Amino acid sequence: MEFDYIIVGAGSAGCVLANRLTACGRYRVLLLEAGGADRRPSLRVPIGYGRSFYDPSVNWMYKTEPDPGLGGREGYWPRGKVLCGSSASNAMVFIRGQPADFDAWAAEGNPGWGWADVLPVFKRLETNAAGADTWRGDSGPLHVADVAADLHPLCNFYLRAGEELGLPNNPDFNGEHQEGVGLYQITTKAGLRVSAASAYLRPAMRRKNLCLITNAHVSRIVFEGTKSTGVEYRRGNRVETARAGREVIVAAGAIGSPQLLQLSGVGPAELLGSLGIEVLRELPVGLHLQDHLCIDHLYRSRVPTLNQELGPWRGRIRAALAYLFGRRGPLSLSVNQGGGFVRTRPELDRANVQLYFSPVSYTRTPPGRRPLMSPDPFAGFLLSAQPCRPTSRGYLRIRSRNPSQHPAIVPKSLSTEHDRQEMLEATRFLRKLSAAPALAGIIERELQPGSEIQSDAELLEDVRSRGGTVFHPVGTCRMGPDPHRNVVDRRLRVHGIGHLRVIDASIFPSITSGNTNAPVLMVAEKGAELVLSDAQGPPT
Repeated sequence: MEFDYIIVGAGSAGCVLANRLTACGRYRVLLLEAGGADRRPSLRVPIGYGRSFYDPSVNWMYKTEPDPGLGGREGYWPRGKVLCGSSASNAMVFIRGQPADFDAWAAEGNPGWGWADVLPVFKRLETNAAGADTWRGDSGPLHVADVAADLHPLCNFYLRAGEELGLPNNPDFNGEHQEGVGLYQITTKAGLRVSAASAYLRPAMRRKNLCLITNAHVSRIVFEGTKSTGVEYRRGNRVETARAGREVIVAAGAIGSPQLLQLSGVGPAELLGSLGIEVLRELPVGLHLQDHLCIDHLYRSRVPTLNQELGPWRGRIRAALAYLFGRRGPLSLSVNQGGGFVRTRPELDRANVQLYFSPVSYTRTPPGRRPLMSPDPFAGFLLSAQPCRPTSRGYLRIRSRNPSQHPAIVPKSLSTEHDRQEMLEATRFLRKLSAAPALAGIIERELQPGSEIQSDAELLEDVRSRGGTVFHPVGTCRMGPDPHRNVVDRRLRVHGIGHLRVIDASIFPSITSGNTNAPVLMVAEKGAELVLSDAQGPPT
């Protein structure tokens, strides 16, 4: 089979690329996805992401190496193995990041990626329920919903507590300012999840110049000299090869993309040589791994929470009927309902911690499950915090030449003093927020970490024993001009390799301040522009 472009991975980025590269009708595009279709109801009902969280049929279910920064615990890193990738199973919170995040990308040697450059792309990709303005779009494929009318009334206590601390009530974290407390917008429409597949891929699948093959696990990129010419993939018991006349575009995510490059001979020479893989190009593939680390504080409530709606069987029936007949109620939402961005020190020039408020709690999570429909039998809720811009850097490396073996993921959480200090400040801020009159009046007691945990050493130990990822890995094929420090250039071309790009979360020079799905969509939109521009003339 021969195509103009081959896209490896039908996750968030791959779905965007498939749509944009086929829209003009001039190019034949092959989209390869290791997983299957996304038609099951649990992938469309918003709260159904709890079912896909530990389902190997739609999830890669990665585990990290034991992490010294987290008390030697293994981390669980779910990633979507299905059409639309992790946008099939994320919590749907739509956050772009702060303007300074992208200005920092440009300042690191990536002109064209500053805030003024990417804001029009963000606006173009969305249809915001509130309509267009200076900051938001109203004609893009991705629907961003304001679900405030359906949120649990406990959110009002959270908002008042923030205001009591002097925090502004922010109606739009993606507007002119990000700082403050407010309610999260999520990627749903009419009570259904809007994934990258439903927004981008489904419309593109009607085009004759797009070929989609599912259950196709790409094992290596094929080269002629230092130019990529295609890929080899396994489907069932058969190994097949597809050729790309123009480019191979790797969009397999922050774990899958570096794994594939390393398997194909692009990566650290010492690692590849130790596994008997011929080194085509030595690049820092798999290094600079970044992620957000979060800590939850759990409270027993004096007033009813979402636990009383989703726990008893009568409540579940009511929730199911509300969803079935009106696409409303708790099944149409994420459990992350309130949130915010705050400065833990007044001298900081921008918010450094992201907040989550969930009017629901889970203390008896069975192994291998994320029971969003089975909360605690008592009234409880969660306050959570994550530092926005950690400085710890981990890495990823393949273990063998076997493409089916998961790579070794080494997060190196809390490995810098900056990150340990910011996590302590985030934890202290949760204590401050919970002591504000609006929340203090409804809290019966703090269950985790518990009021007896007070010193910095005790709080940091609590983070090490309970803290975990919020599933935002980025940076493993980092963008930048220096091939000794970066993998792709500002046009997302792999340094020193012809006809090969990486376009997904792995190219982030540094992690953005907040949830990462919206920035991934932006990267794919902008990446498609670059591909099409280069197809029309000499690259600039």
